[in-house]
Amino acid sequence: MRKPHSTTAIKRVTRRNRRGAAAVEFALVVPVVFLLFFAALEFTRVAMIRHTADNAVYEGCRVGIIPGATSDEVRQTATDIMATLGVTNVTVDVQPGNIDRDTDEVTVSIDIPLDANAYVPNQFVAGKTVTRRLTLRREGIR
Repeated sequence: MRKPHSTTAIKRVTRRNRRGAAAVEFALVVPVVFLLFFAALEFTRVAMIRHTADNAVYEGCRVGIIPGATSDEVRQTATDIMATLGVTNVTVDVQPGNIDRDTDEVTVSIDIPLDANAYVPNQFVAGKTVTRRLTLRREGIR
């Protein structure tokens, strides 16, 4: 007749059989966790860029509808607002190119390539561009 194992001996055998299981589980789970983390980081960055671009076109238009404003002032205002996020390669287009007394509306559009403004090289937003456009009527009496 065989003598029953003590619980300590059983725990030792179980622990010995599970050796390395935590490392394997870690190796399987960590890439997924990092993927989700970096994806969330990039999508948050894109949301910040989109909202700041909305604000930049609005503020640029507000500068442009005031009598005496120039297209260069509008472009500089929009570019300065985008620079607060460290966004580079911003293309700001102001229509009409020459704001004068007879101009009825001012349109500002911004194009921001996400490849040049991502935190990490990725495939989530590769090749995408954020584009925002706004048109406001000019103030003043003509």
